[in-house]
Amino acid sequence: MDDEEFGRWIALVERRTGMTMPAERKSFLVTNVGLRMREVGFEDYESYYQHVISGVAGNLEWAALVDRLTVHETRFFRDPKAVGYLVDQVLPALARDNARELNVWSVGCSTGEEVYTLAMAITDALKRQERPPHFGVTGTDISLHALGVARQGEYPIRRLRDIPETKRLAYCEVLPDGERFRIAPALRRRVCFAHMNVLDVLPASSRQVDVIFCQNLLIYFDRARRQAIVEGLAGHLHPGGILLLGAGEFVRECPEGIERAPDAGQVLAFRRRTP
Repeated sequence: MDDEEFGRWIALVERRTGMTMPAERKSFLVTNVGLRMREVGFEDYESYYQHVISGVAGNLEWAALVDRLTVHETRFFRDPKAVGYLVDQVLPALARDNARELNVWSVGCSTGEEVYTLAMAITDALKRQERPPHFGVTGTDISLHALGVARQGEYPIRRLRDIPETKRLAYCEVLPDGERFRIAPALRRRVCFAHMNVLDVLPASSRQVDVIFCQNLLIYFDRARRQAIVEGLAGHLHPGGILLLGAGEFVRECPEGIERAPDAGQVLAFRRRTP
């Protein structure tokens, strides 16, 4: 792949996903595009590029290629500080302010570990508060393959070590082969997954949520795009709702209508102002 072809590919990736692909990641793109195009029978990058940008078949192939180009590195309870802040500070405050169902959104949920982590933590927290488990967690991602794994809720047995023992016993079922485990049906009923490009959150819709987790996703976008995504996410929060970002995903300007949560400590959290 020469520099001109590389330029066309990175422009396509940024236009369709918003993700930037710096020159030092050329080998990553070349390897993954090359593997995929050989799987489907193309011998050169140009003919494969033309296929990807053309027609319905190209759209379907693009969905498969995106799965190769997006990173799905995640695990259960990856950020215990953020989960602890949700349980200890956010949920009690939301419980005082309203009695409606709690809605949580995991943006860029990958294969679902974060979604199930949040569902486990919220269920236990509501039990301690003697509140009924009226909540739902929605996970969205651009990868159809990752969402398929998330909906199935089955993971390699080694992933159990990331889950605290009490939650492991309450919410996980080891499968008969002993090599995999499944999230318990009662917890899976509390979650749902949907296909969505993070760029599509920019126009705020009428649907609003109480908590948004967006962690380890913004690092793949340039500064202007990060700012726009955070502003779009903020527009989906109920007044008093919380947006939690990853520790390294700071934005230069706090979007209008939200402010840094004063009780968040080391967690990067923003609260939607209440009118």
